[in-house]
Amino acid sequence: MVTPEGFPRSPAVLALAGGVGGAKLALGLARCLPPDDLVICVNTGDDETFHGLHVSPDLDTMMYTLSGLYNQQTGWGLAGDTFTALEMLGKLGADTWFNLGDRDLATHIRRTQLLSEGKTLSEVTTELNRSLGVAQHVTPMSDDSVKTILLTDEGKLPMQRYFVGRRAEPRVSEVTYVGVDTATASPGFQNAIAGAGMLVLCPSNPYLSLGPILALPGVRQRLRAFPGKKVCVSPIVGGASVKGPAGKIMAELGKQVSCVEVAREYRDICDIFVMDRQDRSLAGEVEEMGITPLVTSTIMETEEDKIALAKQILALAK
Repeated sequence: MVTPEGFPRSPAVLALAGGVGGAKLALGLARCLPPDDLVICVNTGDDETFHGLHVSPDLDTMMYTLSGLYNQQTGWGLAGDTFTALEMLGKLGADTWFNLGDRDLATHIRRTQLLSEGKTLSEVTTELNRSLGVAQHVTPMSDDSVKTILLTDEGKLPMQRYFVGRRAEPRVSEVTYVGVDTATASPGFQNAIAGAGMLVLCPSNPYLSLGPILALPGVRQRLRAFPGKKVCVSPIVGGASVKGPAGKIMAELGKQVSCVEVAREYRDICDIFVMDRQDRSLAGEVEEMGITPLVTSTIMETEEDKIALAKQILALAK
């Protein structure tokens, strides 16, 4: 296939990411690699339309993180953003349960404008990232619409309504990806699968963040055949999610809330499983699956933490 404009033919690393945990490790990798050595494929199953605007929460979290503009307290949104437009929308009768800051709104306005001009989400993503000084290659998982829908005790809920609107409180019995059967992996993603030297599954929610990416037709099969090292970092530490509802969803789906269960989810596309020191005693169970465990510190509170973990992962390629 033809390499998408501006994308490297053979990046050193392809990282699959979504959410705050994914963005943290992606930042660490970005600090350790030249821009052309890293392609980051980001989940878009969370994308929604709010106030007539196309919002891509995971793409924006990644862009704001890599540009240094992100809110370090929350991990998402823009540092120092205000919400006066949202307040006014509420006064005008709009439903404002999804927080959109004033500067954040500019991103969604510009994305929607560019999409309306006929550009693909991949093209728009590249343009927005370059505008904010992001040199790394960030690609959506697909240019087609895929919606993560959770079947809960309150009925079917789109991911943002479940996670933000209902604060992940409803009980989940199934996670589906509507539209995924007819969607195609983005050109940047396909190119990176074909040419990258290492695959990194970031510590993102297996069902809400990486699940939609891996459900795209042909993707999992291609990753099974991926010739380079395949590394997965667990988002579950000490029997709980580092951040977000991954542990809660695992329990409600009848799965063990453990890094071992995460390894089991990815056993067909993972050579090396990175797990936290808190879970050292479980390394043997991971090894029994035919996966090599790497026990280290996976909690990324500072930029130094992110870089240190990224360096350990990149050393595995050698």
